[in-house]
Amino acid sequence: MAFVDEISIKAAAGKGGDGVVRWLHLKGKDKAGPAGGNGGRGGDVILEGVRDLGALAAFRYMKSIRAQNGQSGDNNNKYGADGAPAIMKVPVGTVATDTKTGQVYEILVEGEQQVVYKGGMGGLGNAHFKGAANQNPVEATPGRQGQSGQLEITLKIIADVGFVGYPNAGKSSLLNALTRARSKVGAYPFTTLDPHLGDFYGFLLADIPGLIEGASSGRGLGSKFLRHIERTRYIAHLISAEQEDVVASYKSIRDELEAFGQELADKPELLVLTKVDVAAPEEVAAKKQQLEAASGREVLVVSILDDELLKAFSDRLAQLLEARSES
Repeated sequence: MAFVDEISIKAAAGKGGDGVVRWLHLKGKDKAGPAGGNGGRGGDVILEGVRDLGALAAFRYMKSIRAQNGQSGDNNNKYGADGAPAIMKVPVGTVATDTKTGQVYEILVEGEQQVVYKGGMGGLGNAHFKGAANQNPVEATPGRQGQSGQLEITLKIIADVGFVGYPNAGKSSLLNALTRARSKVGAYPFTTLDPHLGDFYGFLLADIPGLIEGASSGRGLGSKFLRHIERTRYIAHLISAEQEDVVASYKSIRDELEAFGQELADKPELLVLTKVDVAAPEEVAAKKQQLEAASGREVLVVSILDDELLKAFSDRLAQLLEARSES
């Protein structure tokens, strides 16, 4: 199933049930008093967070969603049943915006629920209107319409670390080696068309599809994947040792992050020189030094084919994440 991280859908809460005019019927009396019950409340439209990145795919071909209406009241002062809510299960990290009001709803925690549109109140039955001056009221009120609107829903992945870099920087391979996430791997650009997640000792790692120059303005896979980095707590910027000019590669991706927004550009960043098995040791050392001089940051080296380097990288990444979680 295709990965879906944007949907537009019309949503409507349920209408409240009508109040009714009913009468008590006792032996020997046609009417022994009002007995019409109130209508039930209409169901709400609710967003609920789930740990499933593919949850939005369930709404891919849906144009609208509606909660149930409340039922009308009944005899003997019985209230009508409330309408069932329409619960939209969405991935943690979802942002929903009402296109008319601009109201924004964010789901940040698994199991979190937010009411987007409230169901209408039920109408009042004639029993409600009984009083000293009106012993046999014949009025009842209809249920109210529920709230409704058009929702623009987008997903921004929440992860501890987002792997970014050019296509073929080794993001998928490294994610797989660290977490067994089974992200696609191939020797051609844009192997990963969807973000992938993996668990790393309780931390969440995300493989963000490859960026290219101009991504912030929509080129290649475009800015839609840059937004997935917005909520990552740490950026792991991967640069392949295959690149002839590693500094140019680094600066190109940095430019895209900065063009997308300063908040993204200011995130803590770890530089990783990948695929070092393809270069001679002295070339790797030179490229590492070049990156450190250009960035002013620590640069780690890794190859998924070198168990010792992979373990050293894994240990250092775990150390950095533990330190950050405690700060």
